[in-house]
Amino acid sequence: MKTKTTIATILLAAGMIAQNKPTIAVLNIDSKGTINDAQEMGYLVRLEMEKTGVYNVMDKYEVNDVLSKNNLDITNCYSKTCLTDAGKLLNVDKMLGGSVERLGEKIVISLRLIDVKSGNIEKTQATEYLNLPEIQKMVAISVKKMVGQEPDPNMVKLLIDYDVPIESPKNTLKLNGPRMGFATTVGPAFDVLTGDDKSKGQFGMFPATFQFGWQQEFQYISAGNFQALVENFFMISGLESSRFIPSYSPMLGFRFGKGAWEFGFGPTFRLVQKANGFYDKQGYIGEKNEWHLEDKWSTAIGKKDSTWKASNKELVSKNPYSSETRIDSRGDIALSTGLIIAVGKTFRSGYLNIPVNAFIAPRKDGTTIGLTVGFNIQKKKKIE
Repeated sequence: MKTKTTIATILLAAGMIAQNKPTIAVLNIDSKGTINDAQEMGYLVRLEMEKTGVYNVMDKYEVNDVLSKNNLDITNCYSKTCLTDAGKLLNVDKMLGGSVERLGEKIVISLRLIDVKSGNIEKTQATEYLNLPEIQKMVAISVKKMVGQEPDPNMVKLLIDYDVPIESPKNTLKLNGPRMGFATTVGPAFDVLTGDDKSKGQFGMFPATFQFGWQQEFQYISAGNFQALVENFFMISGLESSRFIPSYSPMLGFRFGKGAWEFGFGPTFRLVQKANGFYDKQGYIGEKNEWHLEDKWSTAIGKKDSTWKASNKELVSKNPYSSETRIDSRGDIALSTGLIIAVGKTFRSGYLNIPVNAFIAPRKDGTTIGLTVGFNIQKKKKIE
């Protein structure tokens, strides 16, 4: 019995609170340049207004019924006078009107709260948003601002362009995501990598190697159509040839224009097998310009077999060629450094970024060229 009494009391109190709320009606919201028409936009605003719980929002079917009986066409009812007349017919306290317009790279939502009794505009609210396919979330932010509620700060930072420099600690932009692609090497190193003769230090790899890994991007300057970035690429390649070749490339990047064209450069580090040796330019112990490991000279001298062609006695005790370091499948794992240069373009679909980049890593013994593609989601730190 006590439980039923408590429930009845709660329902009665809720009913009294609801009765004390002012009533409001929302008609069509003028829409220009967006995928939602005026009627759909009015529905979104009405829905978000109901979620706030600040007003008793008049049902759309009741609104249409009352106004149609009074022959009031609301198709283009956007002015203060028309909204006030409609509010009097609907017997509500407030009317909410406004517009949603796309202006270039912005979407502008303007709302007006009209007091029906006085016919005056009680409050206005206008907000510029980034041109993203998130109309309902934009409407939710504008409606909450209109009624004095705090919108989701993360959503505000994601949808509203404050034109605040990105170097602000609370506004630092990070774009992280996977990367994948293909690369090949041209020049002398190509033969070493793709050849099958293990006695010559060749690797027997495919002509093109698959790459995959992870990209970290930090945007530290944003000035109009120019952004400066720091990018980190952690990649692995060679698995299709039963090789494991890790690499790391920290780069300085620059992004230009609304089309997000990019340019970047920096050092690249990778682990490869290398060995010390020499090129037999004269063909003393083999073919001319053939590569040999350092100990090959002393071994050939000791055998003095049919391949030994040295006629100068001084050459017998001393290798006339200087020692060099080269990639070699018989060598030890060593750190290889170089320069990498990349150009590309980032394609966008809503929050999704799809970067496509071509890169070149020039080296004396062989230049690597390749193409990578990835995807990432634009994220921002929470407002503290």
